[in-house]
Amino acid sequence: MARMASQESRPLGVVRRLRPSELILFRDHLMRLDGDSRRDRFNGVASDAFLEDYAARSFSQGATVVGYVEDGRVLGAAELHERPESDPPTAEIAFSVEKALQHRGLGSQLFQRLIAHARALGYTRLRVTTHRQNDAMRALARKFNARISFEEGETVGHIDLKPASLSDAELSAAYLPALAAGALPVR
Repeated sequence: MARMASQESRPLGVVRRLRPSELILFRDHLMRLDGDSRRDRFNGVASDAFLEDYAARSFSQGATVVGYVEDGRVLGAAELHERPESDPPTAEIAFSVEKALQHRGLGSQLFQRLIAHARALGYTRLRVTTHRQNDAMRALARKFNARISFEEGETVGHIDLKPASLSDAELSAAYLPALAAGALPVR
């Protein structure tokens, strides 16, 4: 059985982008979500069959999936789904954290990683939707400066992103020497 951080301790795993070969780990995470967490993540009831299809679609349709990985299991995830019909360039974001790890800062860590990735991809706006009772998601969105409104029974947040401050060349110059020297952890 995988080791899980206790309620009092900080999570012991790592936040990183999931590889396409880790689709099953992402799917298994979604399947382990309790009823309330599934409802919060998908704004309603989500069957096992829906979750299996959703996980496969996320990877096959090019979504970015960032996961909190501990002992070889994904226990939290953040997703970035492009909305090509939107102008300016916009991505829909979504989060899920398994019950035992909720309210311990993982959502913020996943949010930070997703925002950095969205900026690097050139998105200028993020959109998040949830139901009115999902206080945790609304608080997390506000923490990252989302403008919250209510549309057709849902809470909708928009986050305007500033462009990435470093170009690809600047990022390479800043981080590749440190990686080669072993100064930064490779994840």
